[in-house]
Amino acid sequence: MSNNSGFEEISYAGQVVIVTGAASGIGKSAAQLIASRGAKVVCLDLNQAGVDQTVTEIKASGSQAESAVLDISNQSGVMELIASVAKKHKQIDALVNCAGYPGPTGKFVEDITWSDYQKVIEVNLYGAIWLTQAVLPIMKKQKYGRIVQVASIADIVTGK
Repeated sequence: MSNNSGFEEISYAGQVVIVTGAASGIGKSAAQLIASRGAKVVCLDLNQAGVDQTVTEIKASGSQAESAVLDISNQSGVMELIASVAKKHKQIDALVNCAGYPGPTGKFVEDITWSDYQKVIEVNLYGAIWLTQAVLPIMKKQKYGRIVQVASIADIVTGK
């Protein structure tokens, strides 16, 4: 019987789950949790050293993971990487998009450049759209899939 805690053990055995922003923070924690529940996690981030560290930690715990560098503000890069993952694993069961960019902080609005605004939009909006567009046809074909888009201001609040 459920205790309604919201933290019941859910198994992801046999599933391939892509987690973006997996080098740190919410993305890293999501990748670790999902891997601990049996999924093969494909950890993506712009930070090569960080995402490799996440994968090393996941594998050390006995779970399955691999890493790749991805700038989700690059549409062709997103499409190519997702196609590569689908070809290699023959499935993509879930996408957990935790990648995000807060943009410049501690500046007055009038001092922020257009390129700063554009990067925020490319990562936080377009990146989410492009990832969704890339995985949806795969999920539709296999008649299964889950997509989670995560947003947080934790980076701004904590100053990390």
